[in-house]
Amino acid sequence: MNELRGGDEVRGAGEAPEAPEALAADDVSEMRGDDELSGIRGAGEMPEALAADELSEVRGAGAESGVLLAGEQPGILCLRFRRLGGGPPDAAGYAGLLALLGSFTPVVEAAPPDGALVDVRGALRYFGRDAKGLASVIRVRALALHGVDCAIGAAQNPMLARMALRQAAPGTSFVVPAGGAAAFLADRPAAALDGVGTATARTLCGYGLDSVGRIAAAPLATLQRITGARTGRDLWERARGIDRTAVVPNAAARSVAAERTFPRDELDRERQRRALMSLTEELGARMRGEGQVCRSLAVSVRYADRTGYSTLTRSRTLREPTAHSAELTALAYRIHDSFALQRARVRGIGLRAEGLGEAGRAAHQLTFDPVDERARRIEAVADRLRERFGPRAVMPGRLAA
Repeated sequence: MNELRGGDEVRGAGEAPEAPEALAADDVSEMRGDDELSGIRGAGEMPEALAADELSEVRGAGAESGVLLAGEQPGILCLRFRRLGGGPPDAAGYAGLLALLGSFTPVVEAAPPDGALVDVRGALRYFGRDAKGLASVIRVRALALHGVDCAIGAAQNPMLARMALRQAAPGTSFVVPAGGAAAFLADRPAAALDGVGTATARTLCGYGLDSVGRIAAAPLATLQRITGARTGRDLWERARGIDRTAVVPNAAARSVAAERTFPRDELDRERQRRALMSLTEELGARMRGEGQVCRSLAVSVRYADRTGYSTLTRSRTLREPTAHSAELTALAYRIHDSFALQRARVRGIGLRAEGLGEAGRAAHQLTFDPVDERARRIEAVADRLRERFGPRAVMPGRLAA
């Protein structure tokens, strides 16, 4: 890392820290070459972000350079940040990481608290690197300047990039090569596709469509008969690696998350469930205050094992989009029970509400259950009291004990 210490990369940011030990050897080797640190130009030479018209010029410049342009090679990166000591970065650190990504491209979509989606197709020619090389530069800078490691998935569209990220170990990149989407998807389980929840996956498996490859081979009409016209077409396209979504800069958050860390490894199952309830109460109140509902929940449990600490994450889809704390809590408990960690030493629990949407546009099944209606009215009154007197003004008795 002597080259990094002598470069312009860390000028103006104070004393350059020692290179973290977690920096992988292949990252350092990729940074060396005839044009030493050509992708890490000095602050006076590299603009903080490429302007939109510059990106257009890059896309239309042709393929005469050695770097393949957009559409011919992966150009979408999906990142997950983790502190070297474990856990996601804090709010200030996350803002700094987003600013770091903004120095490569203005097309950065935040996915708090620890992720981001980036379109670097316009930056590949500028930096003279492919997606994997640019991902290595980003990882080096995140480690050197923020002490944060990251896993990165790279592909031709956001869906494939997110799926590639799941295959990337911390501190590494996983790239779906151009033309390699079919081979990458073929052996994945049906539930690995975006938009396929537990119920849909079970239905597909009942027809023998238990892998993405088999879904891709099925006729469109068959999928539409099984899952419906719109869902069937979405499945048909996604199984072939087609994703019509785009990276949207400064897009509204599609998920919200919170976590609780215990001061020591926690064996008491009741305390773990209380932590889960506090998370559902927090996220439910936040979503209701912003006029949003979620479609699914993901629970993450960090526990001690023989190798140190491991993290398990599972998600389930709600019966209907909601921000009702009681329904969020019931689903979170079911996910927690599915881990079957009766004697696990749990250090932290995280909860993410996914698939956010406007509450005014969400469908709600009418019910004649007076208990449910009364609970929702009490919840609305409690929200107003918290807004006036603070978040701890009203809380479930189980949390107040």
